[in-house]
Amino acid sequence: MRYEWTDYAKEGRDQIADYIYDRFGEKRSMKFLDDVDEAVDMILHHPSIGTVDPLFADRSVTYRSVIVDGLSKMIYRVENDVIYIAAMWDCRREPQVQAEQVN
Repeated sequence: MRYEWTDYAKEGRDQIADYIYDRFGEKRSMKFLDDVDEAVDMILHHPSIGTVDPLFADRSVTYRSVIVDGLSKMIYRVENDVIYIAAMWDCRREPQVQAEQVN
């Protein structure tokens, strides 16, 4: 099994890391990125560990999500032997608007 980040997910991850860096410093931003890496590793070993995400119930593909660092959500889908990380977003933002941008 392998994984791929969508451009949208990479952008979301980087925006969150930058926000944390600006607000809380480099050490906390690096901790967030480590937490992201741990979440990806967990999904690689247990692809169905995430909760089926209700925001994507109308899609033909099942999207799952895991919470990273308590305030961020990683959305992913599994197709064949590839895990596609579709989005990363701050859970304090409007979820429906963000869900419309996930492909």
